Amino acid sequence: MTETTRYHPLLVLFRLWKLVKNSIFFVVYLFIIKADSESAFVEYGRLLFFAVFGIIFISIILKWFTHKYKLDDQSFHLYNGIFSKSERTIPFSSIQNVNRHTSFFHRMFHVTSTSFETGMTGEEAGVKFEVISQLDSERIEAHIARADYSGPTTVSPDVANIELSSQKETERVSLNRTTHFKPSKLSILKASFTSLSFLVLVPIIGSFYFKIDEIFHVKEEAEGLFSAVMSSAWLVIVITIILVAASAVFGIVRTFLKYGKYHISSDNERIYITKGIIEETTFSISKDKVQAIEINQSIMKRLLGLAEVKLISAGSLSLGEDTLEINSLYPFLPVKRAYEMISEILPTYEVTSKMTRLPVKSLWVRLFKPSWIWITATAALFYFKPAVLGMEQAWWILSAVLFITIKGIRVLDFLNTRYTLNDRFVQFKTGSLTTCLFVSKRDKIIEVKVTRNILQKMSGLASIGTINRAKPVRHAGVSDVPLELAASLYQWYMERRREIEVE
Repeated sequence: MTETTRYHPLLVLFRLWKLVKNSIFFVVYLFIIKADSESAFVEYGRLLFFAVFGIIFISIILKWFTHKYKLDDQSFHLYNGIFSKSERTIPFSSIQNVNRHTSFFHRMFHVTSTSFETGMTGEEAGVKFEVISQLDSERIEAHIARADYSGPTTVSPDVANIELSSQKETERVSLNRTTHFKPSKLSILKASFTSLSFLVLVPIIGSFYFKIDEIFHVKEEAEGLFSAVMSSAWLVIVITIILVAASAVFGIVRTFLKYGKYHISSDNERIYITKGIIEETTFSISKDKVQAIEINQSIMKRLLGLAEVKLISAGSLSLGEDTLEINSLYPFLPVKRAYEMISEILPTYEVTSKMTRLPVKSLWVRLFKPSWIWITATAALFYFKPAVLGMEQAWWILSAVLFITIKGIRVLDFLNTRYTLNDRFVQFKTGSLTTCLFVSKRDKIIEVKVTRNILQKMSGLASIGTINRAKPVRHAGVSDVPLELAASLYQWYMERRREIEVE
């Protein structure tokens, strides 16, 4: 068993940096914007700011001295508390994902942050190292891997031997990895336009303007400048061209920084996803911990033949204040390549293109199903009767347009909806403008359900659903399927007992 260890000393500096960053707004407001104010509210606000800042500052120092951890052959042991001590034990077997995030701060000091996520809920569900050396992170990951696949291990008290063993283990694992995908320059260019990231520049400029206006009150000067620009046609054309070009360049640069170093690889046990140039994020998950697969397509992606493949797992994808949306195999994969990659990375999963469509009576049930959105909107339009383009009776036209739109979306949803229930897999495809293909193994599903409303009972239809472990819990299903399928779903699910291994 290893000795109890303090967290990395740079954790103090990292938390102080976060404290200063979170205090900037209050400093600007209390000491710059209200610098000349003598109001009691501002005076007490300054005193409260110093008090809170000082308490948090001291707690950061004390936490580093009192919070410790250690590893044995099967578990993490975490010791927390300044005045009231507590101990948590988290077994390695409960760990679902390993998330590593290297921000600009971490790069400066050659460290990283690592989170070992479990399938439990709550802030203390996982083990988070906000600052840890690259070597220590790899040493812990290698130790957990040995414990998972080799049974109980004995950790040598000689730290040098542990580090040497970790380096050899890391090198061995790296050699055994198979690279599945690296984006080309053309795919990044296509991704920048598919993701519409170039449109982000406009709200960023607007947000920057309003923040500047709050401090320096530049609204009047800006209005005068805007009037002068609009009075000149050639200035409008030039500025428009510059904004379009700047937005395109901004979108390409933003996409490159986010996906330029994207790398998908795997070995016999785990899947590895790495992305980011300035801030690097790494996500790894054991193949047997994948609960389900999603293949999503927006309108733009469907037109370009692209898809996004996501891995559903029970572990959280967050690290501190950052939300790590890295369970995607790549948001802009060609559809054919997406299907191939699933077979390469997860050979135990089967994705088939042969799926069953809904019967025609399902369409009639969906069309006759009342729309509460349309009913509420029509009632509001009838009451207020807004005039549109000078037409006082435009309310019923708006109501008719909304009615046709809703029915059109339901028709598209009917045409896109499909399902498959085979030996060990269930596969659902749903959606109207955006489609989602859901695939899961029977032994990963924790619950199935069948529901029926009045229209479905009259038509011999039902709605089926499945539940998988995830954060949040993943619900999937199809509405208005034949009743025979709903009946066979229970029988299919009961066969799960033969596939479940009790630990």
